[in-house]
Amino acid sequence: METSDGGTPAASNEEAIAGSAQHGYTGDKDAYLRRLRRIEGQVRGIARMVEEDKYCIDILTQVAAVTKALHAVSLGLVEEHIGHCVVGAAAEPDPDLRAEAIDVKVKEAAGAIGRLLR
Repeated sequence: METSDGGTPAASNEEAIAGSAQHGYTGDKDAYLRRLRRIEGQVRGIARMVEEDKYCIDILTQVAAVTKALHAVSLGLVEEHIGHCVVGAAAEPDPDLRAEAIDVKVKEAAGAIGRLLR
């Protein structure tokens, strides 16, 4: 995956731990994958509409539907992050590490939400 400037994003804290932690969405992974595959099919359909010179408003309607579907996936992932990762950080047994762990996870969530709103 590339960043907007063409570089590669830095590994997240979770990636650095390399599999030692389960992600919050893991229990719903199959549902997320089904939704993403459906969205992928919708995007292919939009490309086909462009290739076939379909009416621009019809294409825009489909783009709006894909955008809404992606937002639903995004909001689900944010909810999973808060419910699993942030709550998990709050359960850190070491009081010296707890505040920092919570701060990191909340900032991650705030950053993700900010990117969704742009």
